[in-house]
Amino acid sequence: MSTTLPSQRQLRVGEQLRHIIAETLQRGSFADPVLFETAGQVTIAEVRVSPDMKHATAYVTAITIEDLAPVLIALNDAAYTFQQDINKKIKMKFTPKVRFIIDNRFDKAGRIEDILRNLPKSSAE
Repeated sequence: MSTTLPSQRQLRVGEQLRHIIAETLQRGSFADPVLFETAGQVTIAEVRVSPDMKHATAYVTAITIEDLAPVLIALNDAAYTFQQDINKKIKMKFTPKVRFIIDNRFDKAGRIEDILRNLPKSSAE
């Protein structure tokens, strides 16, 4: 499996997009009631941009929200709003098409910590 690391430009644009999306969420002017109520609790952990800069994936997490599925649907339905803000604030040839997915890296890290904590103690100790 060949995985290429993102370029410096992809990393820089991803970070700019993350800031713009976070600002849009903070402003909270959404028609969707789910998004209007939860926007302040949502965190964009990372935004990854495709090499051609036409697509961006925003990784979403929220500590205080039990079920992120409805929020994720609302975010993806409002993607055009985020793209409009991105278009206003960044001058690019193409405005990346944004999609939102759940960031479950913290859950995986927690499970790994639990596994490591519960490993049997070696007899050498």
